Amino acid sequence: MAYYALAEETGEIIEQNLNWFQKKIWGPVTNPELWENMMWEIIKVLLIIIVCRVLIRVLHKAINHLIIKKGDTRLQFTPRRMITIGKLLKNVTTYVINFVMILMVISEWNIVDLRPVLAGAGVLGLAIGFGAQSLVKDIITGFFIIFEDQFAVGDVIEVNKNRGTVEVIGLRSTRIQSWTGEVFIIPNGMINEVTNFSLHNSVAFIDISVAYEENVDEAMEIMKKAMPELKERNLDIVKVPEVLGVQMMSASDVKIRIIAECKPYTQAGVARFINIEMKRLLDAHGIEIPYPRMVTYHRSEREG
Repeated sequence: MAYYALAEETGEIIEQNLNWFQKKIWGPVTNPELWENMMWEIIKVLLIIIVCRVLIRVLHKAINHLIIKKGDTRLQFTPRRMITIGKLLKNVTTYVINFVMILMVISEWNIVDLRPVLAGAGVLGLAIGFGAQSLVKDIITGFFIIFEDQFAVGDVIEVNKNRGTVEVIGLRSTRIQSWTGEVFIIPNGMINEVTNFSLHNSVAFIDISVAYEENVDEAMEIMKKAMPELKERNLDIVKVPEVLGVQMMSASDVKIRIIAECKPYTQAGVARFINIEMKRLLDAHGIEIPYPRMVTYHRSEREG
């Protein structure tokens, strides 16, 4: 009797397990509707992945086109810098699109409820934004300085009345060095207005003084003949200097103006070069350059 009771009990357990297996596992597995839904979910996930990959490729090509166009419009093209900017933009777009793709895949499979995650991320981002406003402002401004190519390393700029050569451009700050040696470290968020002296050619203005006693027309003709030679001797001069004519007549001299288009921020050196050459030229032709003089009159007293 005990044997039959044990066998009957065992049979009931086996039957219960078979019923559970058929209901919980075999039934859903053999359900065609389950496989159909799973197939559509897989197709949706594959479409999301394919669309994101195509979008990444399109954005990368657009970035390459933008970088090439930006480099062609700049006077001093720096390939390494433009390549760095392109890689930065490509990495940002790749990370953002992949992050969105992962969120979309998770939402399709209902693995995690994204609403609490997104809400927590929003609260965390808001807290960080309020706690580090200046840092965020510096980073955003630095990104746009690099992206818009407002200035590059080696350019001479003026920021907040500080003029110097750019040494380092970072997302956080910019470092410039003045010609006297001072180094200015300026947070990018404080850069409100920039004057760039290195984007286009400069113009040097030189005023040469000639005495009233001299023939001004002859002096101007001598200067004009010497201008082509000056361009050949100075590599910073990009065009033959022009003798414009008499600029001003003062109490003791006549000023003849010369202008010279030169490379960016080289006008001071070009002006010094032309000044010394004009001094030598006028001396060689015997044309007097005025200088302060003192005239003394001796008055003789009549005798008794």
